[in-house]
Formats: sequence, structure tokens, C-alpha cells
Amino acid sequence: MQVRPLSPEALADTVAERVARLPAPEGGRLRLAVDGAPAAGTAGLADAVAERLRLLGHPALRVSAGDFLRPASLRLEFGHQDPDAYFDGWLDTNALFREVFDPLEPGGSGLVLPALRSARALRTAPVPLPPGGVLVLDGPLLLGRWFPLDLSVHLRLGPAALARRTPADQQWTLPAFARYQDEARPADTADLVVRADDPRHPALVVG
Repeated sequence: MQVRPLSPEALADTVAERVARLPAPEGGRLRLAVDGAPAAGTAGLADAVAERLRLLGHPALRVSAGDFLRPASLRLEFGHQDPDAYFDGWLDTNALFREVFDPLEPGGSGLVLPALRSARALRTAPVPLPPGGVLVLDGPLLLGRWFPLDLSVHLRLGPAALARRTPADQQWTLPAFARYQDEARPADTADLVVRADDPRHPALVVG
């Protein structure tokens, strides 16, 4: 196994170019996920990749998993700081399938709901993603949920870096990410793995 150090800008270029080289699926729209703990900066990379894809002529639609949370009455059933509930019960996977992935299947409408529910109530209007477009989804704990992805990127933080970069009021989530590493093994299942311990100097794992 080797690692290739990159600047954040070069990493975004690399991911966007990898997506742009993918053959168009039957539905005509590609689906990219940038997975990792919030401390890894998934949103920033996803935003940068979406911007570069647009420059390459691919319409890109950004969706954040944090805007598809289950209702508070369900996700907080066992309290506000339960790591097992965070792992299993915060993300509304059914809503993501229904509102985001299903419309992009062959014969689907192409109308994607960019946001449903975050820590505050919200719901936006569906927006079209035309053939040739790319869904760019980011968020934590995304792999191993059977989402139909054409490319997945995992931003990996070692335990020490994850603890150091996670805010004090979010330290309770750390056991959930340890469980994720053990059960979902994202570094083994992602198409691209990036060591992100130093946000200024990410490194792409090669081989």
C-alpha cells in the first residue's frame, strides 16, 4: 500500500476527474458519496468536487446526509448522546432512497429532494438532475447501507486525529465511528480512500 500526498485542491481535481471518466449508467446520472466523520471535512471536499464537475460540463447536485435525519422523536428516543442510536438511528436511509436515489434510477423522474429534515425542520422543493448530471452526497456513516453508488470516497481519520478534531460537544459520537470502522470497514469498501489526519495535506491511498 502506498499513499500519494495531495493538496486539497488537487484531491478535488482527482476525484472530479475520476467521476468524469466513469461510463454513464443506464439512468444517465452518476452518484458519488464522500463519506467520513464531520471532522474529516466531507462537505468541503464534496462542494469542491461539485464545482469542478460543473466546470467539466457535468451538472452536479449537492446533498448532505445531515439534511436527511429521522424525526427527533425517533433519533433521540434513547437520549441526545447515545452513540448506538447515532450509528443506527439518526440517518433516514429510507428517505434518502425514496427522495434521492430512486428518482435517479432508469425511468426515474430525475427530480431529487435536496433536503428533508435536519436538526431543525426543513423541506425543500425537488430539483431536476438532468442526464449526464452527478449526485454528490456527503456525510458520516454512509457506506454499508446499500446505497447505489457509482463512486465512493472515504476520508479516513485515525483515532487520535478524530478525537483531536472532534468538538467537545460531539465527543460522544466517537464510539459510533469506532464501531463503523469495525463493522462497515469503509477503508476496505470505498473506491477511493484518503488519509485526512492533516486537512492541509490529505493523502490518497494507492494500491
